[in-house]
Amino acid sequence: MAKTKILIDCDPGHDDAVAILFAARRLDLVGVTTVHGNNTLENTTRNGLAVLELAGIDVPLAAGCDEPLAQRSVGIAAMHGKSGLDGADIKPPKRRPIDTHAVDFIIAMAEKHKGELVVATIGPETNIAMALRREPRLKQWIREITVMGGSITTGNVTPVAEFNIFCDPEAAWAVFESGIPLRMVGLNVTRRTGFDQGDIDRMKASGKKVATVIADLMAFYLERQRTGYGLNVAPMHDVCAVVPYFDASLIEYLHTSAHIELTGTYSRGMTVCDQRNLKSVAATNMRNATPANCLVAVDAKSRALIDLVIGTILEYA
Repeated sequence: MAKTKILIDCDPGHDDAVAILFAARRLDLVGVTTVHGNNTLENTTRNGLAVLELAGIDVPLAAGCDEPLAQRSVGIAAMHGKSGLDGADIKPPKRRPIDTHAVDFIIAMAEKHKGELVVATIGPETNIAMALRREPRLKQWIREITVMGGSITTGNVTPVAEFNIFCDPEAAWAVFESGIPLRMVGLNVTRRTGFDQGDIDRMKASGKKVATVIADLMAFYLERQRTGYGLNVAPMHDVCAVVPYFDASLIEYLHTSAHIELTGTYSRGMTVCDQRNLKSVAATNMRNATPANCLVAVDAKSRALIDLVIGTILEYA
């Protein structure tokens, strides 16, 4: 069976790095685009190039938007450290991003691979929203968009909003209302799907360069998660959006409506997902569900998923 063609739009980021490594090995990675989010665009672009260079992944990387569509930047994500990828001694990349802007690159790849391309947006969705604005035919060209963002339970940057969506809610709204087939995997699944200390030790003990660097990165990230949220795993948020295109059995989805809250005083950036399982609204004051537009992740085989990801990382020389 042919590998899924995928473009990763990201803001590296520890978990972004792992998603890139997985996609390059298990899927047909056609390119990487970077965006503001976990850190400045300059740093996320440098980090993305460094990961590609570290693993010898020969795909183009295009830098994209450095600020949200309509709001001020929310600032960097402290969980990832000052550089956005703290914890390991990674050499500055010699490679440079291609001259094409990420928005134009996304459009070009979608046109080239009409009906085949999956876009994995695992950072703020500014690049994708801008691409949709510039080229409306993307709605017919893109096979599916898979989003790491949101939650059907609690948020992290606010009680109800997850970081990627909160960074640019207007961009997320444009993507969720686009009519393109969507998958969303949020914090309710990703926060419990990650590397524990044993996983980190296993990668470190391999003696392989890529696995050792990832182990060092994850040791830093795990400590930040312990002190920040009391977690005992370093969540692999972003790879959860990519894995189902290699093994669809690892994440369970509910097909329902999912929309982005833009105006709530306390809920801006919330992903509002209808889980009511309404059978009838007759003789009640219940509002009808809006049409289903998204496969929303509700569960995962977390241990199997992480073992698959570690096995993939260990394949790198």
